Amino acid sequence: MTRREKRFLAFSVVMGGVLFVPQSAYAMHIMEGYLPPAYCAAWGALCLPFLAAGVVRLRRTVQAQRKALLLLAMSGAFIFVISSLKLPSVTGSCSHMTGTGLAAILFGPAYAAVLGLIVLVFQAVLLAHGGLTTLGANTFSMAIAGPLVSWGVYALCKKARVNRKLAIFLAASLGDLFTYCVTSLQLAMAYPAAEGGAAASAVRFLGVFAPTQLPLAAIEGILTVLVVMGLESCARPELREIGFLKEGLQ
Repeated sequence: MTRREKRFLAFSVVMGGVLFVPQSAYAMHIMEGYLPPAYCAAWGALCLPFLAAGVVRLRRTVQAQRKALLLLAMSGAFIFVISSLKLPSVTGSCSHMTGTGLAAILFGPAYAAVLGLIVLVFQAVLLAHGGLTTLGANTFSMAIAGPLVSWGVYALCKKARVNRKLAIFLAASLGDLFTYCVTSLQLAMAYPAAEGGAAASAVRFLGVFAPTQLPLAAIEGILTVLVVMGLESCARPELREIGFLKEGLQ
């Protein structure tokens, strides 16, 4: 293992260590038992094709590009750490960053789906953050829908020759915000308002999280830019190997 690889491994371990800091468990992930069983099953089934594609691609990447393991581990640690840091919202619930935009930008949305699922399982088991019955819904919103938007926004910015840092910021921020839009829709579908149905309920859920999630999305965008800048300074060969810098924005 080279010196650079050792630094990356140490960095991932340090980031993972933050997981053991005690925190309150009432967070934005849909909590255990909150969704009806039919909804849990439906969201879980919807996640399966994305996760299957992610596992296949992840396996191929690990076999062909061993150095990608370090970047994958760092991306997973990044998701775990910043999605575990929660900020109380105005109604007693909580909001938090997602961190999945980084993996989507570096590797693609399929990889982010697998990493996000792993993170959500550990958070549900170790931190009581989210739940196992609601794992499908939480995976779809945070590990599938959000990363798809991040990847799409970054791809569009590349084609438009937008500044790389701005593209990363927009991708991470908008992916974070879309995650909460999907979560609000999931909750609204399970608990429609008496007047106005699911649409009115979705607006209410969005209103709960908007005051805290909007600034958090901007913070996540900035953090993601800083992480990528750090990687570009000390892991340029690894980024070239996975294809991130080959056609990157200038």
